[in-house]
Amino acid sequence: MRQKTYAAAAAAVFLLVSPALWAQSDAKGTASYPNRPIRVVVPFAAGGPSDVGARTLAQRMSQSWRQTVVVDNRIGASGMIGADIVAKSAPDGYTLLMAQVGDAISMSLYPKIPYNFIRDFAPITLVGQTPFILVVHPSVPAKSVQELIALAKAKPGSLSFGSAGTGVASHLAGELFKGTAGIDVVHIPYKGQAPATTDLLGGQIAFMFNNPITSLPHIKTGKMRALGVSTATRFSGLPDVPTVAESGLPGFSVGFWLGPLAPAATPRAVIEQLNREMVRILHMPDVVERLSAMGVEILATSPDEFARVIKADVAKWAKVVKDAGVKAD
Repeated sequence: MRQKTYAAAAAAVFLLVSPALWAQSDAKGTASYPNRPIRVVVPFAAGGPSDVGARTLAQRMSQSWRQTVVVDNRIGASGMIGADIVAKSAPDGYTLLMAQVGDAISMSLYPKIPYNFIRDFAPITLVGQTPFILVVHPSVPAKSVQELIALAKAKPGSLSFGSAGTGVASHLAGELFKGTAGIDVVHIPYKGQAPATTDLLGGQIAFMFNNPITSLPHIKTGKMRALGVSTATRFSGLPDVPTVAESGLPGFSVGFWLGPLAPAATPRAVIEQLNREMVRILHMPDVVERLSAMGVEILATSPDEFARVIKADVAKWAKVVKDAGVKAD
């Protein structure tokens, strides 16, 4: 009789305690996430949009979660070294990747990439995007996108456009423009956006798709002329400049986007927790102000919305790379 009483008491205790135990162990410990430091891998050098975005999120996540969130810059191989580290990390939410549009391009640009950008990662949120500004040297007699296209068609092969290098987003924006408009223009690759901008200012190249931070000061002084914005919507920094799409090339849309990813098998509960926290941070006025100063327009999407952007971009850039015959250096 006494044994039955003990057994019943033990069973009652188990029923009371087990929900708490299951809550702690369910989904690989997601109920107690995060309970140790988180690492955010940035595959590029400090100071760029990806790095600033990662550090902005990391600082505020550390404050609200009372856990260390560190940014780890792992530079090399066009971002593939850092991405590969995260792809092969434990899917527990403690190693994240701050990805950007170049990762979607790399899928088709490099024949032997050690991971699949769609299959091997779980999107968290699309932080935001920066448009490219289609700018020309003042000596180019074109005051609109359509006038630039007409000029290129009148003199095939005579106009050149610059980029930060073969296969980067600014180059492929130019190739997409070239293919969509049906024009014959010459690509001049540079080792970075700065030397390309210098040659545009000097008139050595006719046009380029440049970032807002570099372009805006020169547009204001008249050293560059802005003809269009590459994204589907107008840029708040140049509200009077139309998009390329509304200037006669419907469907044209290119943006430098960034957003964090986790390894693919990370529990959905962890992804959603990360998403809620990051979206909350991205809506803070000081965060919006800081990222806007770099030309980043906040989007703060759901994981599924971000996944759709990645899938669409991988397909889009694969077609551009193939049609233009772009080869990695």
